[in-house]
Amino acid sequence: MLFSSSTMANNSRKKRNFKNLTLDNSINDVIEPEGTDTLANATAASSKTRLSSEASNGIRPRNSSLPTSGLVASRERPRPRGSSDYSKLCEHLSGLEIGLELRLDLRAEDLKTLGELGAGNGGTVCRVMHIPTETVMARKIIHIDAKPTVRKQIMRELQFAHDCNSEHIVSFYGAFTTEGDINICMEYMDVGSLDKIYKKNGPIPMDILPQIAYAVVDGLIYLYDNHRIIHRDVKPSNVLINSSGQIKICDFGVSGQLINSIADTFVGTSSYMSPERIQGAPYTVKSDVWSLGITIMELALGRFPFPADGTALSIFELLQHIVHEAVPTLPPGKYPEDLEDFLARCLMKDVDKRATPSELKSHPYLQNAMSHKVDLQGWAASVNSI
Repeated sequence: MLFSSSTMANNSRKKRNFKNLTLDNSINDVIEPEGTDTLANATAASSKTRLSSEASNGIRPRNSSLPTSGLVASRERPRPRGSSDYSKLCEHLSGLEIGLELRLDLRAEDLKTLGELGAGNGGTVCRVMHIPTETVMARKIIHIDAKPTVRKQIMRELQFAHDCNSEHIVSFYGAFTTEGDINICMEYMDVGSLDKIYKKNGPIPMDILPQIAYAVVDGLIYLYDNHRIIHRDVKPSNVLINSSGQIKICDFGVSGQLINSIADTFVGTSSYMSPERIQGAPYTVKSDVWSLGITIMELALGRFPFPADGTALSIFELLQHIVHEAVPTLPPGKYPEDLEDFLARCLMKDVDKRATPSELKSHPYLQNAMSHKVDLQGWAASVNSI
């Protein structure tokens, strides 16, 4: 997770409470008067979507010494006298954004490495367990050459990640430094990244692909509209899946200092970079849209789309091809027309004509996808078992 922040400091998390909550007398009558215990247990139900993947990893609330049961470990609760009415209360509360978070006191000595998830010239990613809470998470270790003052600035900027709360954004647990390295701990997505999935299983099925496109577009809109964050690195390896069928994006640009430090330390260029970025123009949210288009086309084809005939190119040849050659298209007659149009809107070389994430969200390709139920959990189980 990387972040570029400017106006984020003014975007504090909204406070939630139950001041205006009114309950039917029948519900009030059946709840044991145990103060905050019963209410805390009820509000735990409201975080089902937010914490479903974390719960599968055995997450417990900070400072809890009790085993996890269901979503949230809690004190022994009294049984309500009317279980159906109690369920109504939980359902009522589940519609409220409580904003529960997992904030851990992270130290290297409290993390046990369970296995390596991936490596690149920016560092390594491992699956680890936070021993005090038995929380399984992904730990990204980034090796950078920077002054101590720059490292401190990076750590300050990374704290803004705690304010990112979306069903399509990987959860941030915290960050710390070890011997000059930056360590970022985030939600562990057990099925893995889309690049590994399609390389192992072939092209993404046509009923699953629009669900992925919708999740990425929704995540990009959330980052930009709520925090003025541009992702800067949309690609299949940064879109993750878990066994619940949830689709989330990671490695978004929270820390401008971290982005700059990595660029100063490592020389490299993304194949998913937009033509204007290759030519030196600044990042905009439309740069992410170009990268999204290349990503979705790659998942549909089962290979990187440049060049169209699949010829291997050097990085210099590839960049020249992206800037000067025609935009790639899907083979005619083999894919849905709304998908072809969606990709055309993403892959406009003229930035002014390229769609924004908000415009893409209303595109028929995504709107049609939202009107059809797809068993994402079943698909995740099938690709995870092969």
